[in-house]
Amino acid sequence: MANSGLQLLGFALSLLGWIAALAATCMPQWQMSSFSGANIITAQAFYRGLWMECVYQSTGQMQCKNYDSILSLDSSRQATRALMVVSLVLGAIGMGVATMGMKCTNCGSEDKVTKARIAMTGGIIFMVAGLCALVACSWIGHQTVRDFYNTMVPTNAKYEFGYAIFIGWGGAALLLLGGGLLSCSCPGKTAYRGRQYPQGKPISKPPSSKEYV
Repeated sequence: MANSGLQLLGFALSLLGWIAALAATCMPQWQMSSFSGANIITAQAFYRGLWMECVYQSTGQMQCKNYDSILSLDSSRQATRALMVVSLVLGAIGMGVATMGMKCTNCGSEDKVTKARIAMTGGIIFMVAGLCALVACSWIGHQTVRDFYNTMVPTNAKYEFGYAIFIGWGGAALLLLGGGLLSCSCPGKTAYRGRQYPQGKPISKPPSSKEYV
């Protein structure tokens, strides 16, 4: 079974990934206005997030406004919002499950095999959470690239990748890596077997009368 150091490393990476996913979900910088082509106005910068859109002034002031309706958002933004929320919920559940299955904790079962299975389950939950975050960031990233190269979209309405997408990708990678390390707690085949007793020596047969001839 995996040692405590490997479990602690996996849990720490998963925790950092979950925090990064939480920060990315709350940040409004998922998409930022592009300054390509004739759009060279730098006095204002426009940001679009999952929950709000903001305008950043050159004076350092930022004004944000929440979206009026969920139904008014495009399908990629709605799907990204839902997937990120699912990722955060699964990550919170994974933290609770993994804590009970780690060797360095006393909560949960005292059986080593059972605790290893619990830790493995927590790792799998972390990996699913990371997969949700990865799909969410890639989805809205694909939508951003498609709109950027779409000739029907005006230049002043094009957006580029914001900081939140990169933070979300990093959080997804940490969740996948940490969950994979925790999944290494899966007990081996020898853990299911009983106690192994040393094999006894074969009993030698008494010499027969033919051996003396």
